[in-house]
Amino acid sequence: MGKLKGLSLFANVGIAEAYMQDLGIDIKIANEIDPKRARFYQDVYPDAHMICGDITEEKTRESIVREAIKEEVDFVMATPPCQGMSEAGLRLEFDPRNQLIFYAVDVIKKVMPKFVFLENVPKQLTTKIRYQNEILLIPEYIKRELSPYYRFNSDTLVMAKDYGIPQLRERNIFMLVRSDLPYIWEFPEKQKEITLYEAIGDLPSLDPLLREGMNLTLEKFPDFLEKKEKGLKISKWHYPPKHSWKQVEWMMHTPTGKSAIYNEVYYPQKEGGIPVVAHHNHYRRLKWDMPCRTITQNNGVISSLACVHPGREYKDKNGEILYSDPRVLTIYELLIVMSLPLDWPIPHWADENFIRKVIGEGIPSRLVQMLIKPLLSFL
Repeated sequence: MGKLKGLSLFANVGIAEAYMQDLGIDIKIANEIDPKRARFYQDVYPDAHMICGDITEEKTRESIVREAIKEEVDFVMATPPCQGMSEAGLRLEFDPRNQLIFYAVDVIKKVMPKFVFLENVPKQLTTKIRYQNEILLIPEYIKRELSPYYRFNSDTLVMAKDYGIPQLRERNIFMLVRSDLPYIWEFPEKQKEITLYEAIGDLPSLDPLLREGMNLTLEKFPDFLEKKEKGLKISKWHYPPKHSWKQVEWMMHTPTGKSAIYNEVYYPQKEGGIPVVAHHNHYRRLKWDMPCRTITQNNGVISSLACVHPGREYKDKNGEILYSDPRVLTIYELLIVMSLPLDWPIPHWADENFIRKVIGEGIPSRLVQMLIKPLLSFL
């Protein structure tokens, strides 16, 4: 099998690239604006040339294009930041981040690779941008600029759960083949859905580490240390997340798949018992019998969107029905639901909040692998 030489734009920390080498794609060059992410990427992929800089600046783009042409890049992957369009974001009209597609297209037209992989959230399909004296939808702009040179895939919306990934995450993906090549690149056949139970149901249960300290943690969870030890035998990344006792207590009274905001007694509240105003998916436990909900940047916070472990029902010494694992998913569990390699070499210097954020920004690695794999048969 021949190899492709790749360029990754808006590379984040390289989550999409996790299985590229297995496929026969060498990412020669990557671009990321944030120095911390660029450092993470370079630590994980030491053979790639990371160009840390702002792609909106002509000097940075010239450097990217020059290197790509020198390396004879024939595959470009671009995953512009989606926060300006995401359902979890503010979605301001004409958010500057939505304009970043201009610079990706500029690089593509100058490098003219054989194949292009453009990924973003589904909202991209209905997001408007200003281009010259016009207001266009992003897909209209992309097709106007690139359809003279490339053929597009017919279907662009894809769900990660349809390709053996235990997560619902939906994306909009344009897969382009240069017009002078005789290939048709479309999504492969769908695979069996994997539930969260099938993915993480056999992992050791963990109690949370309470922010108030170890004394209260051991008072509330006498088996905390024993459970922690069992978790660490699985992986150094399967360790107890840290939460405040009040939030933990709310979640201990919240059944699998439900939100604590609907609890009659132990509901999210302010001083004086005033209920916290929250979305119905905040303070929500995940479900065992379906794939994980979409992982977000804020996946380490109980109050965020549907990120709490499903838990299991049990009775305490007083006969009260409670639910185990009143915590967010561990980093190890995130690796699983994001389909990252379980031995992915996360740099030792990266702190937990940063790791969680960059994972939440990524596209599931196996999804990229499944979608890109068919084009390797062309070589």
